[in-house]
Amino acid sequence: MTSTPIIPTSSPKNSTRAITTSTQGSTLADILERVLDKGIVIAGDISISVASTELLHIRIRLLISSVDKAREMGINWWENDPYLTSKAQTLIDENRQLQERLQSLEAEIRSLKSFS
Repeated sequence: MTSTPIIPTSSPKNSTRAITTSTQGSTLADILERVLDKGIVIAGDISISVASTELLHIRIRLLISSVDKAREMGINWWENDPYLTSKAQTLIDENRQLQERLQSLEAEIRSLKSFS
């Protein structure tokens, strides 16, 4: 937002003091900066009904903020999501190994039960 000083002319003593007023509207960049700095929440409900019988109910909650603001609010799920981090392949490999181990243990338990 750009401000232009306005100098009152009513009194010679006050001619050195400036009053600041806004002369331009907010740009998209200004609005986006404010939204990301403060955050914005959009909430809504969608219901689909036929003859007073609710068939579908959807709750929509949307939070728009900067990453820093989200962290301040305790929101950081993207840091631990394996599909959004470089740890994804490691976790997939660990999961595969655990599944193979589980299958071999289950096979061993079945073979021990057949001997009893």
